Amino acid sequence: MKFLVTGSAGLVGSQVVQDLAKSEHQVYSCYGQSKPRKGIPVQLDLVNNDNIIQVVEDTKPDVIIHLAAMTNVDLCEKEKDLALKINAQATGTLAKQAARHGSFFVYVSTDYVFDGEKGMKRESDMPSPVDYYGYSKYQGELAIQDMASSWCIARTSTPFGMHHTKKSFPVFVAENLRAKKEITIVTDQYTSPTYVPNLSQMLIEISTRQILGILHLAGATRISRYDMATLVAQKLGLEKSLLKPASINDMNWIAKRPKDSSLDISKATQILKVKPIPVEEGLDRFISEIKTGSN
Repeated sequence: MKFLVTGSAGLVGSQVVQDLAKSEHQVYSCYGQSKPRKGIPVQLDLVNNDNIIQVVEDTKPDVIIHLAAMTNVDLCEKEKDLALKINAQATGTLAKQAARHGSFFVYVSTDYVFDGEKGMKRESDMPSPVDYYGYSKYQGELAIQDMASSWCIARTSTPFGMHHTKKSFPVFVAENLRAKKEITIVTDQYTSPTYVPNLSQMLIEISTRQILGILHLAGATRISRYDMATLVAQKLGLEKSLLKPASINDMNWIAKRPKDSSLDISKATQILKVKPIPVEEGLDRFISEIKTGSN
């Protein structure tokens, strides 16, 4: 199959491209600034509609996996127009082109489309974002449902994994604790942390089986940021006392965050051959990756 992967130099995208390349699929790796290490590199400017149209026209993919996004939550709050252009309008343009060329469209969305008042959200629950990042991603979801003909919206939560430049949450925790630095971690923000190689395999299964509709692809554990940081410290034998508990209300964030954006993954568990894994299993795999220096 012929794949077009946007955001292919990112944390999730680089893993997806790597896994697809191993399976001998033809992979067009779209990027903005950093050239991807795997696949056929294709530059893509998400604020240039003509460029988006041209890239799909030139590649004519069987599947588009759309991972590229403006994900800095506070930056989205400050630069709302840009967030909407990248996360919603560009998504709509890609979806329209996917329909035109008969491409199956997979849009990777976020747990931040929910307000966080109550966690373990199902696919049927109504989004109600509390920050502009979540709002812009939800607008992307609506654009797909309006414009794409064959699609899957895959919502995920707190992806973590190995990357040569991007530091996911466990790396941030480990690096600071190893350097004997105190770090403030919120105790009352809950998510469903997702191990990137597990997410990648689930996305590829959705793409190759062309599973339709909305699906929550996240880790199988609801956990607070603080408890996850504690797990990282325990597994690496690092000093837990350097973790300073705080409330989400104490943080000097520009944008509001949902307090509990954990996702119910029972639908994915039921229909996918690759199952969402618990956070402990993901961390064990991740730590063994760190130790072997892979990726």
